[in-house]
Amino acid sequence: MKTIIYTKYVKNLLLLAFALASTVTFAQEEEEAKKFSLSGSVDAYYRTNLNGDNGFDDGSGLPNAAPGSSFANLPGFALGMANVIAAYEGEDVGFVADLVFGPRGTDAIFASPLYSATGNIVNQLYVYWNLSESVKLTFGNFNTFLGYEVISPVANFNYSTSYLFSYGPFSHTGLKADFTLSDDFSLMLAIMNPTDQTELNPTEKYAFGAQLGYSGQFLNFLADDGAFEIDFTGGFDLSDEFFLGINAALYDNDDIGFAGVALYPQYATSDNFTLGLRGEYFTETGDYGAIGTGVEDSSVFAVTLTGSATIGNLIIKPELRLDSASDDSFSFLDSDLAPQKSLSSFVLAAVYSF
Repeated sequence: MKTIIYTKYVKNLLLLAFALASTVTFAQEEEEAKKFSLSGSVDAYYRTNLNGDNGFDDGSGLPNAAPGSSFANLPGFALGMANVIAAYEGEDVGFVADLVFGPRGTDAIFASPLYSATGNIVNQLYVYWNLSESVKLTFGNFNTFLGYEVISPVANFNYSTSYLFSYGPFSHTGLKADFTLSDDFSLMLAIMNPTDQTELNPTEKYAFGAQLGYSGQFLNFLADDGAFEIDFTGGFDLSDEFFLGINAALYDNDDIGFAGVALYPQYATSDNFTLGLRGEYFTETGDYGAIGTGVEDSSVFAVTLTGSATIGNLIIKPELRLDSASDDSFSFLDSDLAPQKSLSSFVLAAVYSF
């Protein structure tokens, strides 16, 4: 009898140990699964000019009529990009692999020295190491820390982009250190390849960046082989429904430079719809730049009104935009392909994020 009882006791003990081991293993697997994430977006749009040509460059060398800012500048129904982001977040270390496919993605990585007809699909590719709760090192290719707008349409309120964003930089490759100085203050220091040289450094020169943050307001600085840029990016919640974003920048590189300021007031009319405006004044120095006048010193005032309707993970963005330049612009072609001072356009975009 004692042997039977002892055998049952051992059997139950083994079953309990197996159950505990299985629970621990399952919990560990579940925890590991939480560390890996896969996210991204898909976007497409329709665009038409209201007072200009809606054709495309036929080989004559003239651009299609569109603002000289990046993305959302092709006529008719057009593609944005597919964006897939794989990330692993460990206790101290991790990585991000951000891949892009499509016209918007190709434009975003246009300066890659290894770019070919097949395109380079890497938008960001970096590893990081949390040295402590207040110090983080990032090594690899990462999107720029300057400016209000970004490459991904998910993180921008307006679908078309500003002149300030379009002048770049878009991305950097190098090493940066982020410091959490207090609950309100942060500091970032970086050493990087020349701007947009994402895969290698053919010049043996380096760029240096810094960012000082305070309660969601950021002062950014970039020095790159004699050129420098100072940028302020921030925003304020003026009420539960009303937000005001701000971006201002100054760039100088001998005979080429720009300066500008953009305001982003946004008002949420409901949980599923927000109306936003981007008002931007931008000046550039150079014979031919983003404004496209061919005049050495040009300026443009651009107003973009965007609605953002959320349906689950899908965002529908109707957008009206008016660009008015100081001189006739070859980016603002009328129906006779003659340059004009202003261009009004309409965009309807659809962005799905996951």
